[in-house]
Amino acid sequence: MKQLELIDDKQRLFERLCMVKTLEQGFKTVKANRGSPGIDGVTIEEYEDRLEEELVQLKKELESWNYKPEPVRRVEIPKPGGKGVRLLGVPCIKDRVVQATIKLLVEPIIDPQFSDSNYGFRPGRSQKKAVEAAKEIVNRGKEHVVDIDLSKFFDRVNHDRLINRLGIMIPDKRILRLVGITLRSGVMQDGKITPTTEGTTQGSPLSPLLSNVVLDELDKELERRGLEFCRFADDCNIFVGSNKSAERVMKSITHFIEKKLKLVINQEKSKVALSKYVKFLGMTVIAGTLAISLGSMNRGMEKVKELTPRGTHYPIEKTIEEINKWYVGWSSYYGMTQYPSQLKKIEGHIRRRLRSRIIGQQKKKRYLVKKLIKYGVRRGLVEKTVYSNKNRWALSHTGAVQNAFSVYWFRETMGLKIVSDKKLPHWFSVNRWIKMT
Repeated sequence: MKQLELIDDKQRLFERLCMVKTLEQGFKTVKANRGSPGIDGVTIEEYEDRLEEELVQLKKELESWNYKPEPVRRVEIPKPGGKGVRLLGVPCIKDRVVQATIKLLVEPIIDPQFSDSNYGFRPGRSQKKAVEAAKEIVNRGKEHVVDIDLSKFFDRVNHDRLINRLGIMIPDKRILRLVGITLRSGVMQDGKITPTTEGTTQGSPLSPLLSNVVLDELDKELERRGLEFCRFADDCNIFVGSNKSAERVMKSITHFIEKKLKLVINQEKSKVALSKYVKFLGMTVIAGTLAISLGSMNRGMEKVKELTPRGTHYPIEKTIEEINKWYVGWSSYYGMTQYPSQLKKIEGHIRRRLRSRIIGQQKKKRYLVKKLIKYGVRRGLVEKTVYSNKNRWALSHTGAVQNAFSVYWFRETMGLKIVSDKKLPHWFSVNRWIKMT
């Protein structure tokens, strides 16, 4: 009896979608995720001011099939390193409510059908868990990696294949029809509307779930072949025991992806290599341990440079606030590294650039001498350092400047976030700490 009720419930998803209470739950999700307005300019706050009226009207439009999603607003986000742009789409609030509500209804049905090796955009799963799983596989001896990069995946999803795949998982055809209408809603950029015949909108509440539906076919194929893998969205690593096996898998899986899934492999970024030469979600597995990848470290250093520009009169306190906002999030993720020196390198670079700014803000050398003496550095060392004809960047790495503006000073006086240093024992004096830094 319960099984029949469950089947009936799955087939009546559309009725649940058209309930004001259900749509209200969808709006709460949209509000929590925040975001900017779509092409109609309506903000979340404005929509909420007349929420009951909007949801009642939306219910009527859905029930009568008069609902028509607006084209999404195209937004271009520069990729790291200046390598092109990532195309995002911003739906109107009303359309985001519908998509978020559909996701709330279908995800509990679809998600249990996904592979255990799929870690992307799923309840209870994360990038960190994906990286840890990859490390475990490598530690079991499968250190040869087939690193697959899909070219413009979100822009190239085949609508027919997606709907067909979704239909296997969701029996309510009306939901499938609504998803199809959403996929074909079009894009507006510079006042011009362009029809969408393929792809899913990055930035829409449904896009992550739909991407998993598309790539679940790849997951099932890899499982059928008995291959171990970790996937997060379109980032997929397959692990095998030898280079010869990896080359064979790369060739056969490339054929499957391009011929069966109608997607494109980025040949320049895809490769076969040992795990220590492969980046997965910003991390690299080296000798059974996790390290921040070289590319992620370089981008971190570039971000520090961006946050601490030269020749600015921006107060250092405000600069540190901006650094903290970025670094708390960055270190929270990359703190999974088993090489603390990598975090120390980023933090040391932050402090050195801030010291360089402090030096640059002293208009004359004698002002810098007074400042360093004020912060407890003896006059002889100060004068020898300041009048050495070194430039500001070289001065920022001298003992005199490091002692004046120490790790302790940045952390305790200026509030700079430092995560790589262990807490000092209660008996450790401030003076001893200053001398050591």
